[in-house]
Amino acid sequence: MSNVTVMIVDDALFMRTILGTILKDKGYTVVAEAASGIETMKKLHDCNPDIIFLDIILPDANGIELLDSISKIKPQAKVILCSAIGQEAIVKKGLDLGARYYVQKPFSPEKIAEALESLGV
Repeated sequence: MSNVTVMIVDDALFMRTILGTILKDKGYTVVAEAASGIETMKKLHDCNPDIIFLDIILPDANGIELLDSISKIKPQAKVILCSAIGQEAIVKKGLDLGARYYVQKPFSPEKIAEALESLGV
């Protein structure tokens, strides 16, 4: 499992840290972190993550719109939406645009494991 790479996109450093720790403890390799849409797109060109944890609310971007751009640049990446926003219509739109799973914050290590298992990785 250590060859599965992950990118974490969240504007909150503590959320990136918590998620990164959970992923590393499960044997995943975090290859990039980003706190904004601009940073995400820059780093996405430099790394090739298998999985992207994507927050919906970012300071300079809407995660759903960002998902559309990510899907065009890295169509093989499996995106997991991860947000405190639980509005069904927004989550459904993200899933319709190609996100594979949705995890609501605050999350537990078990919820992250469930999301990863749903991807088969």
